[in-house]
Amino acid sequence: MHADHHASSILRKCVALLHSCATSIHKLKQIHAFSIRHGVLLNNPDMGKHLLFTLVSLSAPMSYAHNIFHQINNPNIFTWNTMIRGYAESENPKPATDIHRSMRLFAVEPDTHTYPFLLKAIAKLIAVREGEEVHSVTVKNGFGSLVFVQNGLVHMYAACGRAESAHKLFDEMSDRNLVTWNSVINGFVLNGRPNETLTLYREMVEEGMEPDGFTLVSLLTACAELGASALGKRVHSYMFKVGFAENLHAANALLDLYAKTGNIIEAQKVFNEMKENSVVSWTTLIVGLAMNGFGVEAINLFKELERKKLTPSEITFVGVLYACSHCGMVDEGFTYLRRMKEEFGIVPRIEHHGCMVDLLGRSGLVQQAYEYIMNMPLQPNAVIWRTLLGACTMHKCSDLAEVARAQLIQLEPKHSGDYVLLSNLYASERRWLDVSKVRNTMLQQGIQKSPGHSLVELGNQVYQFTMGDTSHPQSEYIYLKLVEITKLLRLEGYVPHVANVLADIEEEEKETALSFHSEKIAIAFMLINAPSGAPITVVKNLRVCADCHLAIKLISKVYKREIVVRDRSRFHHFKDGYCTCKDYW
Repeated sequence: MHADHHASSILRKCVALLHSCATSIHKLKQIHAFSIRHGVLLNNPDMGKHLLFTLVSLSAPMSYAHNIFHQINNPNIFTWNTMIRGYAESENPKPATDIHRSMRLFAVEPDTHTYPFLLKAIAKLIAVREGEEVHSVTVKNGFGSLVFVQNGLVHMYAACGRAESAHKLFDEMSDRNLVTWNSVINGFVLNGRPNETLTLYREMVEEGMEPDGFTLVSLLTACAELGASALGKRVHSYMFKVGFAENLHAANALLDLYAKTGNIIEAQKVFNEMKENSVVSWTTLIVGLAMNGFGVEAINLFKELERKKLTPSEITFVGVLYACSHCGMVDEGFTYLRRMKEEFGIVPRIEHHGCMVDLLGRSGLVQQAYEYIMNMPLQPNAVIWRTLLGACTMHKCSDLAEVARAQLIQLEPKHSGDYVLLSNLYASERRWLDVSKVRNTMLQQGIQKSPGHSLVELGNQVYQFTMGDTSHPQSEYIYLKLVEITKLLRLEGYVPHVANVLADIEEEEKETALSFHSEKIAIAFMLINAPSGAPITVVKNLRVCADCHLAIKLISKVYKREIVVRDRSRFHHFKDGYCTCKDYW
């Protein structure tokens, strides 16, 4: 009796120690050793339970937790859940599903906490098949109607790229909390569906649900994708009003929004006003400056980051190399690549190599770019070869273009952009027979180009225009405006760039189509409706063609408007007849 009493008091002491002072793995190991020394063996499920829980709460290595777990006789559901949670929150969530399977084999009944942890692990693993199985199990055993299980399911479907399934579940839920809304909103963001994100946000506000930092990050990400800077600014002022401006994640998302909508001055302002700048903040601004054509400023900011003794990440270096590439700074680019490897121990990823190929290609060193690819330690992917093909087109190197194309046919035979680049190259060399061969291959293979579209924002709404679009109620006025624009541009010496029109420039091959490209329609719409002198921002899904680029430069001069175009490859800031890309994109 006395021994039992002694054991239970030692157990109580160990549990109390765990609760009060186990703030480090080191202390935890001491308590573990103490419990073994005093005979409170781990086959006492209570001790094991508390030890495991504390371990997982401290994010200790799961191998340690696993060893303890295996020594516990008849672990209860709390202990099984603790293990599932531990793996779900770790770098390697896979064993969480194995633990769940063992638990089922041992006929241990799950409880309300089992599924949220398990679904978190499945979401991280993007294992939709297993997610569906768990979904049907939760429905069978009556947990399917609990709000936090449903939230886990919504999050899991969203993370696995199944935005529709997430939304369907969301629609059927009678009881939704903020986590539910955030999961479904973020699901559409993750799956590249920004329009649905904004629609859901409106519904959420109408239902009287207050957004939090997570909601705002999703919303700002959607605004950044759509180029909806006015809506983003409203979110910014809301953040300020409710005190979220201090939230580092939200501030970084805001920084990203301004950088992606070409509003670099606002981005710098947000950066300067932040209480603490994480490396993410520095990186976002460096990449933003580089993407917007402010390469020198991006590199100066990187130098400042170094002066502050901050450690750049591999993404920071993507921004720096991109800046060198867009400013034609070849030697500096190679210096930064060397420093990245030697000083910071960062092994270059395919993105860094892509920047180097782009840097050489842009500077006209196409042969060196090819040699660089051949000597790369990584297997070049389609993006690398496409970068080379783009450089060949720009610098009229048809021999190397053929080499790049041969590689692309192996890697991504159905990518329409490659055919467009190649046919443009042939057209510029007036090799019309080769142009028609490329066109025929496209027809035979059933390869269709993505239709071009441009997005602009006006009065809290995002408008989308496609080539030759007549669906807008103001179409008549838009086309009259286009006629006026063309007349005024001709007075400035504008001649439509039809050299490679027959080669299927980005959107269409008819000569008349030049005036009806989606970005020109979008700009005409904004010139009619936007306040006089207000800058115009256009987001385009394809690379802007040479004709539109020339036309927009002249529009910025004639109409005295700043125009920012974010196309598939970069930003163009047009002002007074010039563009920050220096006509190289």
